[in-house]
Amino acid sequence: MCGIVGYVGKRDCAEVLIAALSKLEYRGYDSAGIAVFEQDQIHMSKSKGRLADLSAKMEREGTPKGFAGVGHTRWATHGEPSDINSHPHKGGEHVTLVHNGIIENYKELKQRLIDAGRTFVSETDTEVVAQLLDSNYAGDPLAAIAKTLQEVRGSFALGILFNDFPNQVYAVRRESPLIVGVGEGESFIASDVPAILRYTRDYYLLEHDEIAVLGENGVKFFNMQFQPLEKKLMTADWDMDAAEKQGYDHFMLKEIYEQPEAIKKTVLPRIENGLPDLSECGITPENIRDFRNIYIVACGTAMHAGMVGKYVIEKLARVPVIVDIASEFRYRSPLIGEGDLIIIISQSGETADSLAAMRLAKQLGAKTLAVVNAKGSSIAREADMLIYTHAGPEIAVASTKAYMVQIAVMYLFAFELALSKGQISEDECRRLTAQLLKTPELIAAILERKEELKTISEALLEAESLLYIGRGLDYALSMEGSLKLKEISYIHSEAYAAGELKHGTISLIYEGMPVIAVDTQKALHEKTISNIKEVKARGAKTILVCGDSYQPDGDIADFCFRLPEMEDDQLMPMPAVVPLQLLAYYTAVLRGNDVDKPRNLAKSVTVE
Repeated sequence: MCGIVGYVGKRDCAEVLIAALSKLEYRGYDSAGIAVFEQDQIHMSKSKGRLADLSAKMEREGTPKGFAGVGHTRWATHGEPSDINSHPHKGGEHVTLVHNGIIENYKELKQRLIDAGRTFVSETDTEVVAQLLDSNYAGDPLAAIAKTLQEVRGSFALGILFNDFPNQVYAVRRESPLIVGVGEGESFIASDVPAILRYTRDYYLLEHDEIAVLGENGVKFFNMQFQPLEKKLMTADWDMDAAEKQGYDHFMLKEIYEQPEAIKKTVLPRIENGLPDLSECGITPENIRDFRNIYIVACGTAMHAGMVGKYVIEKLARVPVIVDIASEFRYRSPLIGEGDLIIIISQSGETADSLAAMRLAKQLGAKTLAVVNAKGSSIAREADMLIYTHAGPEIAVASTKAYMVQIAVMYLFAFELALSKGQISEDECRRLTAQLLKTPELIAAILERKEELKTISEALLEAESLLYIGRGLDYALSMEGSLKLKEISYIHSEAYAAGELKHGTISLIYEGMPVIAVDTQKALHEKTISNIKEVKARGAKTILVCGDSYQPDGDIADFCFRLPEMEDDQLMPMPAVVPLQLLAYYTAVLRGNDVDKPRNLAKSVTVE
């Protein structure tokens, strides 16, 4: 979602704010702005469009000069993208602020403020917070913030300037993520770590309803009762190089190529004597063997990783698994309780729907396991058990390496659960684990053939719509392949279980329509081939992704990409997703799209 930054120090504040915001562009945005203390007055500049538009405007009209301020990139929720609706927003004589999130009761608050004589210039819920905070201000910023937080509902993070307190930045959060970075003689606020890596790797996590005060003498933290707080200083375990393109055309391509190393970092530390060992994650055979049901709850790409987990856990451990979309989970009165395990998968660890689902599960007595990439995130902190993936920063909006390591964790967990329940022997578990360790090598080999996939992607350029089909684990893969394509190429795409084609969807096939078929599961091979022939007979242009032992008839596929096969084909989703990622990537590139920042999308969805 939107990006927040703030700075207090000795550097040129506007320069720092723009540089920091540029590292949050991956979150998605449609306008940008900054506010800077200049000679004890707050000067603001904001613009619809990209940061380049804001910079151009400041070149024309003047750049605020000072050493403290806040900045923001906005992804519109209330009010269309415009200069007026862009952040920062003034609340009257005393307050200027930036805001991430949603104020759920902004309408009633706005009416109350209008009745009290306040005038609004924008359509945003953010200006409502600014006006409310200004109306509550009587000379004490902490008291005004605390009173305001008692009146607002929703999820939010705020970066605040008070006219009466030059060169200070105030910050507070509820649900929406916000960190406080500290360097030598300077301090920062930011929505995410990449924004501050150029300046420092040291930061504090701001908890719900905690207030941070950044000043010339450092940072202080307070609770809602104005009591000082001691906070644990954290250090990012990756540096600026990890958040740069390093010669790749796009972050997405770089992150696709980082997948083999990401798997190693995630898997190798969790192997002991050839067997999975998740004890450092709070997972032991004793505390997982008695779960009667497993629910995997996630959104988007993470949900697709959960689908792979479902197939593997049910096959190996013989435990029923239900995969739920997080935004639907808590609204269907789920039948969960003691004896159930809820697995929450989230790259950011701040996904609003997933976090709410986890909290509901805990209230109902279920145990929770988080699979998260972002350290110290809300989901990571609140789960009963936690497996960190080690993907490093993922900057492109369309997830690739985070998905890959999420799948790797699903396999590790499935192996350990099956072993703990006596469904597989130690020898079988070692064999499966050894196969998992071979996947980085296979993926690296596939990446060397990227030109083949670039050629195949040319067949998709003029498509108005297409289908992905597969059975079993290949259906789960098709779901992810379809999502990747639609996210960044803007071609309408749907994934369909191949066996369901004749129950309606085959009516959509027209002459020349691309159909991408995934066929890596030997037990389902003949069935899948028959489905491919069905669409081919109706004029489809077929693209087949299959194992290299299969030699398709000349007329079954217009294009065929053969994969190196694994001894156990239930592990094929890991190498097989790579050609689907690259097909989506090259199709988007050839169509001239902004691959890393697709329209209307945000990296981390922190509001419902």
